[in-house]
Amino acid sequence: MDDHISPSDTTAGGFDFADPSFRANPYPAYRFLREAAPIWRSPTGHWVVTSHAGCTAILRDTIFGHNNAGVITPEIENEPILRSLTQTMLLLDPPAHTRIRSLVTKAFTARRMESLRPRIEIIVDELLDNVIDQGGMDVIADFAHKLPVTVICDMLGIPDSDREPFLNESTVRGRILDPTPMTREELDEANTASAANRDYFNGLFAYRRANPGDDLTTALLAAREADDSLSDEEIVANIGLLFGAGHETTTNLIGNGVLALHRNPDQLDRLRADPSLLPNAVEEVLRYDSPVQLTGRTALADTEFAGQKIARGEEVLTLLGAANHDPAAYHGDPDALDVARPGVRAISFGGGMHFCIGAQLARIEGEIAFRRLLERLPGMQLVDAENAEWKPTITLRGLTTLPATW
Repeated sequence: MDDHISPSDTTAGGFDFADPSFRANPYPAYRFLREAAPIWRSPTGHWVVTSHAGCTAILRDTIFGHNNAGVITPEIENEPILRSLTQTMLLLDPPAHTRIRSLVTKAFTARRMESLRPRIEIIVDELLDNVIDQGGMDVIADFAHKLPVTVICDMLGIPDSDREPFLNESTVRGRILDPTPMTREELDEANTASAANRDYFNGLFAYRRANPGDDLTTALLAAREADDSLSDEEIVANIGLLFGAGHETTTNLIGNGVLALHRNPDQLDRLRADPSLLPNAVEEVLRYDSPVQLTGRTALADTEFAGQKIARGEEVLTLLGAANHDPAAYHGDPDALDVARPGVRAISFGGGMHFCIGAQLARIEGEIAFRRLLERLPGMQLVDAENAEWKPTITLRGLTTLPATW
């Protein structure tokens, strides 16, 4: 670490997580930190890695995991949302992680994800049918949020009659994934939502045991009944993870992408002229303004990384947003949006054993969403795009609202 980086520099270059201007555009601060100290010990005690090579190495190295995740301490026992999170594959190490992920992965095979394209196209068109005659919509609430929620409800076998709360209210508590502690008020709100979800899904389990279907919930319950691989508590926790991480990241992918394209009209015009660029454009949007800005790991043993000694138990934050703008990894200007950028492959979905299980599904949803928006709403314009409002979260980056007219 460069000697001139000190604890007093936590806001240097705008690097202040709480500052709305940082949330509006964190990339200049990321560039400052990446150039000054590719690995940096923050005043909070976290090691922060900002280079593409460094982030990739940390995520793939099994010496970095989640340490005691899954252990229910008295503090966690009293916070239902935290207890639930510790039961998810997101925060578990092998063998518990392997056991759960191997079961869930069966529902996310490449072939099955591709088979969902026709259904996703229908959902997208239905959402646009609902608003097209109105001459405007909130891209987030009316479209980007409802698409992935509907897809996940389909996958989980949630009856149509039960979907309204999921479609009209965010069940995500994105703050729980941030490296900064939640306030008591935030925890209470998240615990209330967690309890409601637990009650609902316990009821869904009873329904699906009596009425099995071709869905993920039925499959997980079948595995539970067959060999006791998953407890009901674990199933609830990981279904909650699929809802939270899966729906929020795809919502942010679509919202961030629509905003980025409209702020870069030359790239929007390029995409309209050549729709074959859409798959690459999705990847570029993931790189340019990642829905997930960081992910954390814990050193499982004393180790050394990039010349720094990292002790067992110390936490390492990989800034995916910074890595995605590393000029060492991406040709041309990494701070520019280029829908035809060659060889782009964002690390927005993490890496190693915790690589996002729904990455392919998110890409498919994003591709279809962008294509149908271009085809059906060619005259769409955003309202005050330069002053878009961002959610007050660090780990997940997305918009609270995105008004549009046509």
